[in-house]
Amino acid sequence: MTLINGIRLRGWKSGQRKNLLLGAVLGVGLAVFAQGAGAQSTSSPDASLKAADESKTKTQVPAGAKAVGPENTPAVDPDSYHIGLADQLMISVWKEPELSMTVVVRPDGVITLPLINDLHVVGLKPVELQQILIDKLKPFLTEPQVTVIVQGIRSRKVYLVGNVGKQGSIPLDGGETVLQLLAASGGVGPFAKADSIYILRTENNKQIRIPFQYKKALKGKVKEDILLQPGDIIVVP
Repeated sequence: MTLINGIRLRGWKSGQRKNLLLGAVLGVGLAVFAQGAGAQSTSSPDASLKAADESKTKTQVPAGAKAVGPENTPAVDPDSYHIGLADQLMISVWKEPELSMTVVVRPDGVITLPLINDLHVVGLKPVELQQILIDKLKPFLTEPQVTVIVQGIRSRKVYLVGNVGKQGSIPLDGGETVLQLLAASGGVGPFAKADSIYILRTENNKQIRIPFQYKKALKGKVKEDILLQPGDIIVVP
């Protein structure tokens, strides 16, 4: 007598019992395989999502590294910003890839472009340079369209020399005054001639000397505290 799934097979012939036993074994095997495949199919999306989440978690900026992207690019108003030395400019000419490029303003204030050659750009606003390029390209192109973007601001610096805590070039974010700069640099030295401090500034290609009333500015007289401009040199005798 043979039992399969609780069914008594008494009276079945030997061949019939063998066939039935083989069919039962195959059926159980197929059921187990189907169950395993179904479990794998069900868990695959979850596993993929989990792997993706883990991948996102691991993709981070290393410690000490600085992320590079549009959010780290200084905001530049093309209608008010003035191009300076060492600034990086992206010049794009629509449908003219050979004329589109990134250039850096040289120490002489000049950039070099195809068809245009040398062009002095220091002091120009991006929109002004854009129009100049359009006019210069008209003999070569039909209705040229030019875009000028300041990609890197490297010209906004002031310089501090003399009897101060720390000399050298200092980045200028905008809105800083002479008194603020002196304070951020450790103040004037003990032997400094505070009444003789002055600023050297270039205007219209000429260098002018602007006296700074240090003691009056220190007393809170706002009008005596001079607003700095890029390129200013503060001299503390």
